[in-house]
Amino acid sequence: MTAGLLGHHERTLHGLERKGRRRALLCGGGIDFTSNDYLALSGSPRLKAAIATAIERGVPVGSGGSRLLRGNHPEHEALEAEAATFFGAERTLFFASGYAANAALFSTLPQREDLIVHDALIHASAHEGIAASRAQAVAVPHNDVDAFADAIGSWRKRGGKGHPWIAVESLYSMDGDRAPLAELAALAGRHDGFLVVDEAHATGVFGPHGRGLTAELECQDNLVALHTCGKALGVSGALLSASGVLCDYLVNRARSFIYSTAPSPLIAAAVREALAIVADEPERLAEFDQLRTFANQALAETLRLPGSGSQILPVLIGDNGRAVRIAAHMRQEGFDIRAIRPPTVPEGTARLRIAITLNVDRSMITHMLEQLKRVMLEEQP
Repeated sequence: MTAGLLGHHERTLHGLERKGRRRALLCGGGIDFTSNDYLALSGSPRLKAAIATAIERGVPVGSGGSRLLRGNHPEHEALEAEAATFFGAERTLFFASGYAANAALFSTLPQREDLIVHDALIHASAHEGIAASRAQAVAVPHNDVDAFADAIGSWRKRGGKGHPWIAVESLYSMDGDRAPLAELAALAGRHDGFLVVDEAHATGVFGPHGRGLTAELECQDNLVALHTCGKALGVSGALLSASGVLCDYLVNRARSFIYSTAPSPLIAAAVREALAIVADEPERLAEFDQLRTFANQALAETLRLPGSGSQILPVLIGDNGRAVRIAAHMRQEGFDIRAIRPPTVPEGTARLRIAITLNVDRSMITHMLEQLKRVMLEEQP
């Protein structure tokens, strides 16, 4: 009975194993070259002290309910107000995760008569929200502004009467390259549309004072920016920045917001402190900028690979099995590096995703790249 009951699931897992795509949970170990803790804030003494202080003044761990019931806490509202000031937004809304925020905004804000035009490499969570949307949706080639324009033009010619929603990441999570935000903002303005930018990997480490790459855009009412709190900010959750009207619409219409238990007030207090650290310690960002530049140069010199210009350094391997073997070998050498395989990345582009954080220094980066060069030679296709 068990074999029949679980047969489909077992066959699927075996199939993933044959393709080199089966996943498994691994605890972190060795030198960190895989996390998104870019500013090394997750273990910050200031964050720990802020949490201890919040507990002492009675901030609860759990919220006890949804934001629209008793779960709305002064810490949530204080965070949202401070974040709006920090990011230069009219309003922000706090979600338990970036996944939840993306699912809420794409399934709720675009209307039936609208069009969502999204970059082909946008986050999986955005795809989930788009799938639940009533609007039409079309994917376009990565970072191709003309393709975005053509998609909107074709939609208008077919009788499209609503608003286009242009959806991108400011800094792409698997390639480390930037979106052409200025051109896309201008395109959205010309077509009476919205620009939705996932700032997950830029928040805290790019833009003036770590405010992200959307900070210098002039569009306001038509800009929606998502700032996750579990990467450079070192905590968890996500802050959606938008006009007051759009935020209030989400509070009233986004089912994943309305019917979810509110995020922990204690986590909200920690995110407030993380924003304060970024604002108070510009030397941390300056140090990170220098380390990021060094890592890109070292990658080019040691492996003869072009850097991305960001803290995300993809080393394309191609074959799934070889990528897994190289990553495993590097972990045995004491470097926590993971293999990224389809469907997270396109077929044939399995890679090592090397992340640079303030948890490492120049000597660690140099040693890691030297070991990686050796291991890649040993693990031939």
